[in-house]
Amino acid sequence: MEKDRIVRRAVEADMDDVMKVIAAAKGIMRSSGNMKQWVNGYPDRAAILSDMEKEGAFVVEEKGRVIGYFAFLPSPEPTYAKIYEGKWLNDDLPYHVVHRIASYPGDHHVFADIMEFCFSKDGNIRIDTHEDNLIMQHNILKLGFSYCGIIYLLSGDPRLAYQRL
Repeated sequence: MEKDRIVRRAVEADMDDVMKVIAAAKGIMRSSGNMKQWVNGYPDRAAILSDMEKEGAFVVEEKGRVIGYFAFLPSPEPTYAKIYEGKWLNDDLPYHVVHRIASYPGDHHVFADIMEFCFSKDGNIRIDTHEDNLIMQHNILKLGFSYCGIIYLLSGDPRLAYQRL
């Protein structure tokens, strides 16, 4: 974990800060050519509130300032029930899934800090991303995840799926 950074559960009072971080993350996506992920207002306040209700919403803080957001939720993840053009590393153990990772462009190593936190809670993590999100794909592979195949969101959109044990 970067010096002066903490990970803590997000609360409703963090909502404005979380939405600012998400807007910044969308800007990173768009500037890197990822135009199709996180569109039509997603993720919105309702998605973040749902994460909070499930006790799976977290923020990364540095010196009291929210610089990152992510959802860390226990299995099962309904969209992971079927995987195509590959397979999960295992199908018989519980896992956690990480969704909605966001940070500001100038705050480096937030993804690594998030994963450090997540792996301190569970050694079996699954994650997915859009095929155009090359930055996230790079970070996922850099931290030792294995590419497992393609999953489909409830909307029908495909995502590249990864797992690390």
